[in-house]
Amino acid sequence: MPEGWQWDRTLFQGSAAHYERGRLPYAPGFAEELATALGLDGRGRLLDVGCGPGIVTLPLARFFAEAVGLDPDEDMLAEAERRAGRQRVGNARWVAARAEDLPAGLGEFRVVVFAQSFHWTDRERVAATVLRMLEPGGTLVHISDLQDPPTPPTPLPLPAPPYARIHDLVRQHLGPVRRAGQGMLVDGTPGGEDRILAGAGFEHAGRLVVPAGDVAVRTTDDLVSWAFSRSYSAPHLYGDRLAEFERDLRAALGQASPDGRFAEHPPPTEIRTWRKPRTHEAPDPG
Repeated sequence: MPEGWQWDRTLFQGSAAHYERGRLPYAPGFAEELATALGLDGRGRLLDVGCGPGIVTLPLARFFAEAVGLDPDEDMLAEAERRAGRQRVGNARWVAARAEDLPAGLGEFRVVVFAQSFHWTDRERVAATVLRMLEPGGTLVHISDLQDPPTPPTPLPLPAPPYARIHDLVRQHLGPVRRAGQGMLVDGTPGGEDRILAGAGFEHAGRLVVPAGDVAVRTTDDLVSWAFSRSYSAPHLYGDRLAEFERDLRAALGQASPDGRFAEHPPPTEIRTWRKPRTHEAPDPG
């Protein structure tokens, strides 16, 4: 976990309703690319750790016999269940628990996914537990936006979202140190996943970069939801000043684009995989 930070239940409090609208989707076809790379064929089980509202669980579910989404935020799981119903995904179920609660009696999995969630966990402990939960030759998958992608060749047809201005407003309302639940992220997001997973006994298996989709057109409401979907800008952090922050945010967005429309280039999706050696011996995860 980030240095000096302790998990608490308010991390994403109030964000679930904003997540799908506010966050840019992963690259189109990311699930199919991963399925091809891993030879997924409808057998075995998927565990999505820190699944949120099922953004990754649901597109991957059709490549498995069962998909399990795990998240400590019950509002996120309720949203995931609603989305599963709308998309008619019938082989997914949702478990309210932290990664540190694993194995939690969930059994064995062919694939365990962390989509921009591994950094919120006690990584050494969770990696060791996940290794035991994977079937021999099973895969741990890390999915994220590609950092520092190349500059797209085509210009945007509308103003870009003023993310720097949004960050400035958050700091003005919440202070200069980045918030996360009831604590502070003094050192930001940690790295070093390769070292931690190798130390747990995983073998690095591969890396995919899935190209981004077309230019995304965003509205003022989308960008308000983007702000409220972030842990460091979740609605509960503002207390009785929430309406004041939203008013200031909408005013800033109106200055950046009077008609309330923006455009941006979605980032490519980076997928990294680590495999459990087939010779690894471990007790039944129960």
